[in-house]
Amino acid sequence: MQVTNTLSEGLKREYNVVLPAEDLASRLTTELATMKDKVRINGFRPGKVPVEHLRRVYGRQVMADVVQNLVNESTRKIVEDNSIKLALEPKIVFPENQEAVEAAISGKGGLEYKVQLEILPKIEVKDFSSIAFTREVTSVDEKDVDEAITRMADQSRPFADRAEGEKSKSGDRVTIDFVGMIDGVPFEGGTGNDIPVVIGSGLFIPGFEDQLIGVGSGDTVIVSATFPAEYSAAHLAGKAATFNTVIKKIEAPGEAKIDNEFAENFGFEDLGKLKDAIRSNIARDYELIARRKTKRALLDALDGQYDFELPPALVEQEFNGIWAQVMQDLQSSGKTFADEETTEEEAREEYLGIAKRRVRLGLVLAEIGEGAKVEVTEEEISRGVMDRARQFPGQEKMVWDFYRQNPRALAEIRAPLFEEKVVDHILTGVKVTEKTVTRDELMKDDEAEEGTKKKTSKSKAKAKKD
Repeated sequence: MQVTNTLSEGLKREYNVVLPAEDLASRLTTELATMKDKVRINGFRPGKVPVEHLRRVYGRQVMADVVQNLVNESTRKIVEDNSIKLALEPKIVFPENQEAVEAAISGKGGLEYKVQLEILPKIEVKDFSSIAFTREVTSVDEKDVDEAITRMADQSRPFADRAEGEKSKSGDRVTIDFVGMIDGVPFEGGTGNDIPVVIGSGLFIPGFEDQLIGVGSGDTVIVSATFPAEYSAAHLAGKAATFNTVIKKIEAPGEAKIDNEFAENFGFEDLGKLKDAIRSNIARDYELIARRKTKRALLDALDGQYDFELPPALVEQEFNGIWAQVMQDLQSSGKTFADEETTEEEAREEYLGIAKRRVRLGLVLAEIGEGAKVEVTEEEISRGVMDRARQFPGQEKMVWDFYRQNPRALAEIRAPLFEEKVVDHILTGVKVTEKTVTRDELMKDDEAEEGTKKKTSKSKAKAKKD
């Protein structure tokens, strides 16, 4: 085997590999000799099949395996001998002349091919102590706990039929049948039967519930409403519709008592225990938001510290993933780049920048994690797989088996776990000043970012956050 480095430019490497005919023939003979004791051929005793006969019968098939094995060995040798850290899997380029490949497979010649590699850049990890930012924290206000309990009470509030002849009021639950039409034509998904509507809940499109006030059981009314411009179903967004609506039942809300019995209905001993659980859940939510903002600030700081050449193929791969999501968002929303006040060219440039940021940060975090010997345990991965499986009730075993049988899928579970542990490691070495803020201040930037997800730019928000 002859290996020659033919390109060393930036992060790209190329090697020319020659497998002489005699090396291929020698390896083929060895493989056939090993095979002799295993095959069973009529007319020959076990282990007595002549190698030349095996060559005639199986030579081409075995030589194909020999070539593939030698190609794999040569690639591993190149990587190991040159201490290369690969950005992506090596690319093997065989001769365009198929006669040369055929000659090697047929045992009539050697084989020459190229191994193209893209390597990872060398990254010098910088001192974390120069990084400083503020971490926002907030405490749970009893008002938040009371509001949560009130919402729970409203959702579990009893309803009783209104007396015959009584008209509906705000807060009533009205059961309806309806047929929705746009320009006089029924539309897909616009029909409903026995649908309960709590007037004032805001669960239906704007204006729909208000028009159910003052109706009586058995009435037929026409409700006019317009779908929001950013409605999830693109074919309905911004459209004016009418709904032929039949009022089948009207129920008045009963009193929702917030007491120990109310708490018992949710599985708690008393109201105090229920409040404790709600308080803990709210505190956990606040902590997640604070963590998200802290991580974002840390990644922004790291992104400003590092500037190095990026593997082009990795950037292209990342960009393609982001761009596919952008196009899917546009298609599902029925919008164009013009609607987003940009052009495709400008959008490509912006998302390319996001792809580069994600690749750069990914490489930095990987280097820091490797240097700090950060590891994700099998137990942590198993918990991650179980968490993913729980998202598919009834299909848990299928999801579990899928991840356990697919290394690439399992890597998708490991990657975010590894990243979070590296972030934890970095946070121990940076200067973080805690700042107590109100709930609204804590939620402000987070809610603003969530709001962008209603537009095509949600891919941008997610990419920057990652």
